[in-house]
Amino acid sequence: MVIGPDAGSSTDRRGTIVTSVNTTTPQREGLGARLLLALALLSATAPIATDLYLPSFLDVQESLHTDATSVQLTLTAFLVGVAVGQVLWGPVSDRFGRRGPLLIGSATAVIAGAVVVAAPNIEVLIAARFAQAVAAAAGMVIARAIIADLLHGFASARSMTLMMTIQSLAPVIAPVIGGVLAGHVSWRGVLGVILAVTVLQLIMAVTSVPETLPAGERVVQLHLGDVLNRFRKPAFLAYVFAQAFAFGALMSYISSSSFVYQRVLGTSSVVFGLCFALNALGMTGAGLTAARLARRHVHPARTIRVAMSVLVLASIGVLAATVSPWPVLLVVPLFVAVTSFGFITGNTTTLAMEHSRDASGAGSAVLGGLMFLVGGAVSPLGGLAGDDTAVPMACVMTASAVLALACFAVARWYVARHPDSEAVFTR
Repeated sequence: MVIGPDAGSSTDRRGTIVTSVNTTTPQREGLGARLLLALALLSATAPIATDLYLPSFLDVQESLHTDATSVQLTLTAFLVGVAVGQVLWGPVSDRFGRRGPLLIGSATAVIAGAVVVAAPNIEVLIAARFAQAVAAAAGMVIARAIIADLLHGFASARSMTLMMTIQSLAPVIAPVIGGVLAGHVSWRGVLGVILAVTVLQLIMAVTSVPETLPAGERVVQLHLGDVLNRFRKPAFLAYVFAQAFAFGALMSYISSSSFVYQRVLGTSSVVFGLCFALNALGMTGAGLTAARLARRHVHPARTIRVAMSVLVLASIGVLAATVSPWPVLLVVPLFVAVTSFGFITGNTTTLAMEHSRDASGAGSAVLGGLMFLVGGAVSPLGGLAGDDTAVPMACVMTASAVLALACFAVARWYVARHPDSEAVFTR
């Protein structure tokens, strides 16, 4: 069915008039803290399950008597599984509701996680990591769909921003925690921590996440047509790519940060950790501020426009510092660039989902899939010239930021010609 921004009733795909669960959601203040934290934890699967065990790669190689390429395949398999899983679970949740698929996916992730920890050889580890990713992707895609089910407009922007602010801390903090764990526990112990997180996710899903898509509002057939139809929505697609390229800029920083701080700037691992944490705090503060702006009914597009402009300028500042005789100057614009992402991510997701009300699960699947595709593609580019220069990282950040701003401009151009598509923000 197609749900309008404030529709009281709608026509489903069988032509039946049904009452929309979203009739009163524009008046909601937001989600409860328990549900919000549960959705944030469920949506943070990928960074927790990848970054946390990266420092253990050598341990895996030695323990399973394999080569580095095979160990890298455990990461590749997980990232592919996340992409496949989101495409799978999005349409499934539109057809069968949110709670059932979420519980099945979370429970399956726990089982697969146990196999991962006990894997006797690299082949089993690769296969189990793929299965773990496909299953855990249910939480990632359904969390965004649940917010779209329950909230509209500024309330949606506020809750989406708060959820993604909590979620965005995971790729920043996980490598640090993984490094500490790698020095004290085996790689199976590290993967055991990831298994414990999936168990906690299942518990939170069972105890804190309700069904938000009534039977009368579900699609009547399970097929990939809804996913493919997202590519026929210009504003949705433009917002998705704006989010994806902004995420690409962040991932370029994250993947290159260790050698930039320690090799290029010559800092100690302790100083690197402190700088990493400071940037994370900046991004968190920005997300909380963005949520307050949404509560005060500042249009998400206005916040994004300013933040993306700052992201472009800050990325150019990082590039200028890297080619100067004083590369240490990149610390300040890098902090600004990372902070600006906190203003962007939740708001861009909210606007994209507003253009996918007819199939929120499918929309969430496309958004998450493309975001990880772009982020994964740009991450290795920062090391193209070796680990003694930050120029490639700065170039990738700048290019990604410019592309993000360009895609956002396309989305706003379309909305200006179809103002009813975001009428919920003008009421």
